Amino acid sequence: MSTEIEQRRLIAQRLREARQLAGLSQGQVAKMMGMHRPTISEIEAGNRRVSADEIARFADIYDVSTGYLLGNTPDKLAVDDPKLQLAARELAKLSPDALDGLLRALAAVRTESDDKAKD
Repeated sequence: MSTEIEQRRLIAQRLREARQLAGLSQGQVAKMMGMHRPTISEIEAGNRRVSADEIARFADIYDVSTGYLLGNTPDKLAVDDPKLQLAARELAKLSPDALDGLLRALAAVRTESDDKAKD
């Protein structure tokens, strides 16, 4: 098996795991990325190459490092904080539309917080 195929499989696995840990469906991610859901499925199956720009966008959406997605950092994404585990369980219960709305609200809060930190 070639190194390129192994690398693509590792990236695919990490993308899938990061998406699941983020509590997002393939459809939600596809919408956020401006792609079709089958494209996300192909990426997560390792059947489609992912550009550097796409890796950066996935990392931003999943709130992980690009190094993690590329296999350059340890493969542990486990959350040890019980509050975050509870939040993830509750998020998984939301409808896709409700989750999209909540993610937009969280992004707005984070942006506002970042803007205040710059001042």
